Amino acid sequence: MAIMDQYVAILDALRFNKMYKNDFFLTWEKTQDEIEAVFTVAEALKALRVNNISTRIFDSGLGISLFRDNSTRTRFSFSSACNLLGLEVQDLDEGKSQIAHGETVRETANMISFMADVIGIRDDMYIGKGNKYMHDVVNAVDQGFKDGVLEQRPTLVNLQCDIDHPTQVMADTLHLINEFGGIENLRGKKVAMTWAYSPSYGKPLSVPQGVIGLMTRFGMDVTLAYPEGYDIFDDVKQVAAKNAAESGGSFQVVNSMQEAFKDADIVYPKSWAPFAAMQERTELYGKGDTAGIKELEKRLLAQNATHKDWTCSEELMKTTRDGKALYLHCLPADITGISCKEGEVDASVFERYRDPLYKQASWKPYIIAAMIFLSKCRHPQEVLMKLEENGRERIMTGGCAL
Repeated sequence: MAIMDQYVAILDALRFNKMYKNDFFLTWEKTQDEIEAVFTVAEALKALRVNNISTRIFDSGLGISLFRDNSTRTRFSFSSACNLLGLEVQDLDEGKSQIAHGETVRETANMISFMADVIGIRDDMYIGKGNKYMHDVVNAVDQGFKDGVLEQRPTLVNLQCDIDHPTQVMADTLHLINEFGGIENLRGKKVAMTWAYSPSYGKPLSVPQGVIGLMTRFGMDVTLAYPEGYDIFDDVKQVAAKNAAESGGSFQVVNSMQEAFKDADIVYPKSWAPFAAMQERTELYGKGDTAGIKELEKRLLAQNATHKDWTCSEELMKTTRDGKALYLHCLPADITGISCKEGEVDASVFERYRDPLYKQASWKPYIIAAMIFLSKCRHPQEVLMKLEENGRERIMTGGCAL
């Protein structure tokens, strides 16, 4: 049987045609079939690469990256995904652009898109800003394409905004699918998405929101836990509750890390800033209030320090199902005694799960590539089969050891 047969069979049973020539903003804006199509294409692309078969569907073209926050995994994952499909990557450094001289979003979006096939944006630090900016970019390139300015309309991939981190949480979920032996085996698994202490402030809300917004779609029992005052978006909690009701799973919010961890199959302890504080910070940055920002940071660090007991310890891990819950983190984690004096997770816990964590992260390039692939290929099944039939070696094996 051809390598691609199993993936094509899955895709044949799914309805995802609306992903063609479309963007990827939030996971809950996509149907269940569309989400599963991304998982399937990601696995298919990985299978081709493992078998040394080229997956280049582009002969030329650019992937434009714009990171308004620091990044290692997502930045390199986007570059890897573009390269996997045959695109070159050009990073838009706003400090070296004309944006500082008053260049509008509409103008910037069109100027970077003349030969671009995809734009990846990370804009996660300011409430009400990041996702809106991505939509502003899409509206600009839509108009540019309609007006004949652009020869092609680039796809936008959300590499993290103020609301969701779709490439991260889809990589997390695909990791779980492989760890538990199939998407059907996620049903009934208990997930503890919990706040954890960090000696830093201002971490985005998009990871916990992304987790509860996606993992509730698979019949999982998802518990969101945080100390009082560390709330997230109310509308995302409503999305999670709706998803859980439709999938036959459950969703609850508690203010106890111990309650969340008890009998959990999966734990995801991760620090984030309170929603109200992120709103306040957004307002302060808008006013250019440097003194106010420093005062807010001081206040939040003191608030965090009152919750140092919210940490993923060996003792807490023993309370999970059979004491063997799968530990997840988007990385980098604040590791007690390693990267900080006191942090999100005990060093011994992190070290025990280090290899699975790296495998978790390794799915992100394939997830991003799958999002691009489904947006650019009218008939993805045919393209996957053609890639295998062509059998063009990624690495020439004559005299090379793979």
